[in-house]
Amino acid sequence: MKKITLLTFLLIGISCFAQQKSTGDVTLSNNMTANLTLNNNTSKATIKLTGPSDRWFALQFGNFANGGGMVSGQDLIYSNGSTLVDARQNGVGVTPSTDATQNWTVTSNTVVSGIRTIIAERNFSTGDANDYTFNYTNTTIDFAWAKNSSAGQSLNNHGGNRGYAIDTALSTTLGVEDFGLKASSISPNPSNGNFTIETKTGLDKINVYSLVGTLVESIEVKNKANTVDVSLKSLQSGIYLIELQNDQEKTWKKIIIK
Repeated sequence: MKKITLLTFLLIGISCFAQQKSTGDVTLSNNMTANLTLNNNTSKATIKLTGPSDRWFALQFGNFANGGGMVSGQDLIYSNGSTLVDARQNGVGVTPSTDATQNWTVTSNTVVSGIRTIIAERNFSTGDANDYTFNYTNTTIDFAWAKNSSAGQSLNNHGGNRGYAIDTALSTTLGVEDFGLKASSISPNPSNGNFTIETKTGLDKINVYSLVGTLVESIEVKNKANTVDVSLKSLQSGIYLIELQNDQEKTWKKIIIK
């Protein structure tokens, strides 16, 4: 029985591993990289974007052959010196428009030796016409990027500090993240305040924060459960950040309460 159980676990593990694709770290220009990962289990896209901490740097994704990036209407994210901004390109030389709904959730934002690294995630499809829709069946993704030619966080002309990476490969990865808290899911989302958190590893604590960083609820999880029913019906409608913790790691998710 133990052998059957172990074999079943291994087969499930292999199946889970196969549900993730990544570009790996793509060098865009001096001191700027991008790494896009698509997780088909959670229908989440994760972006890791690096660039100089003393200036803005921006990334577009989509399908723009023949160097046709940086045109009006395309999805754009950029670092404004403190966080990642979800925006839409308005054409060459025109300041991008900030999206009314910020669909990327920043899970990490660090600066080491003058290089800022931002990690953020969102759903493949957000329902926002301004957002690019990621498709797990795609084998490539196109990047276009730009960064300020000198120190400064106000968007302006990037000079020659831009480029394109056409048909960047998205390859299946075998990362162990599929078994970590990062692979956790929340459903339903949006919800009426009652929802379920499911993880592939045990939980110790769930913290709920408002978008301005106020702790509004803290839940101790017994026996390292990996499925937890949560009720936040007493909270006002809005967007909240969920911090999931155990003794080895923590991650952030977003919940919309109607």
